[in-house]
Amino acid sequence: MLVIHFKHSAFIDYVPIYTVLQQLFLRQLCTWRIQAACSIALCAFNVQAGEVRVATAANFTAPMKLIATYFERDTGHTAKLSFGATGQLFAHISHGAPFDVLIAADESTPKQLIAIGLGVADSSFTYAIGTLVLWSANPTLINNSSQILYSGKFGKIAIASPTLAPYGLAAMQVIKQLGVTSMVTPKLVEGASIGQTFQFVASGNASLGFVALSQVRSNGVIQNGSAWMVPANLHAPIRQDAVLLTAGKDNQAAQAFLTYLRSDTAAAVIRHFGYGL
Repeated sequence: MLVIHFKHSAFIDYVPIYTVLQQLFLRQLCTWRIQAACSIALCAFNVQAGEVRVATAANFTAPMKLIATYFERDTGHTAKLSFGATGQLFAHISHGAPFDVLIAADESTPKQLIAIGLGVADSSFTYAIGTLVLWSANPTLINNSSQILYSGKFGKIAIASPTLAPYGLAAMQVIKQLGVTSMVTPKLVEGASIGQTFQFVASGNASLGFVALSQVRSNGVIQNGSAWMVPANLHAPIRQDAVLLTAGKDNQAAQAFLTYLRSDTAAAVIRHFGYGL
């Protein structure tokens, strides 16, 4: 029998050659199996991972960016985000813009898309309830009430376009309910979206404006400027619905995204930014 001699200090061990070869083969076989398993897993991941094109209402910009990051981390899919006023997004989708999912700032737009065949039936659901805030970058202008609107002691007041943005429509309802239409109307400036409206106020081009709470809230509180949280009974509820578009009905990443939007992870983000559920 062939043997291999290994020297250890003052004595010699005798190990059969077939035993050494067997151990080497088993180690190599284990390595091959691990490499093969990793290759199979990587291939499966690449086949299943996809991209979802998400059209998102401007008020939901900050939470959507965070949710998309978690979605990509947890699923391997990629989310391509676009933002704008809900009315603008509706127009883009109606003219063939290649979106898979709409995250609207109202509940009527998703229903309208379903009615005209551009949304998948029974796919819409409410993902958040929006909160309207009267906000100023000036920390002393608003004293946590609507008093400033009655005083008229302000320059321009910004709202989102009521015909394009649900938050703008809600703002007009508040102005009417408070009975300050004649005082406010001459000073109104309209943003094409709630995002542009916020920029008007943040830049000082408008003294104050009606914006989404999510735009001015950080770590659970309004960090800068002054504000008045508008009571919900002064306007129709801002129910924000999501819908699967017909362009994305066969896209597994789009379906996975809407499922993720209902997850505990997404719900925590939505609450963090001041939305109701």
